[in-house]
Amino acid sequence: MEINLIKTKNLNILKQLQLEEYIFKKREDSWCIINEGTEKTIVLGVSNDINSHVNMELIKKNKIPIIKRFTGGGSVIVDKNTIFVTFIISKKNLNFSYPEEIFKWSENFYKKIFKSKYFKLIENDYVFKKNKFAGSAQYIKKDKWLHHTSFLWDFEKKNMDLLLIPKKTPKYRKDRDHNNFLCNLQNFFQNKEEFIDKIITNLKKMTVAPDFDTLRV
Repeated sequence: MEINLIKTKNLNILKQLQLEEYIFKKREDSWCIINEGTEKTIVLGVSNDINSHVNMELIKKNKIPIIKRFTGGGSVIVDKNTIFVTFIISKKNLNFSYPEEIFKWSENFYKKIFKSKYFKLIENDYVFKKNKFAGSAQYIKKDKWLHHTSFLWDFEKKNMDLLLIPKKTPKYRKDRDHNNFLCNLQNFFQNKEEFIDKIITNLKKMTVAPDFDTLRV
């Protein structure tokens, strides 16, 4: 399988999502997009109600932009300490049609990055033990699928006040507030470059099925 790699830094999250949507809808090949950092922004899932997910009073006071992505999932705040990894994969390469198949594949992919017994996928969240450090959203159509993830390298606790606790939360969260529910990645890697390099190395080594060629980046 061949995959195209885009590695960038400080690409505005709106432009990143526009790029992803263009590739997803207009291109037939497979891609991985890695973006390190963006300006502080609230990103809502396509069906999320703004008033149910964000603290509008604080948003207006702090003048934080709000955008909606073209995929589902929850609401997040992203900034310079967020690392984004997106897979846009043709079904000619990996013929997955259900979210569970994609999550299983991505879990196995990231296991090779983290190499920790504490890393796991719980209710579609990437966690260490019972603390979330990344959230994902997906989009599936007839001929391809997309899986994008925002990783918390670090986060400012005050930023979490901009998000409301959604009415529907994972069972493992157990009513914890954002600051007790989340953790970051900076304690597990020397720096962001190490984390990103491990992802790229895994891309280069990965073989997804016996009849596929080695992944080429």
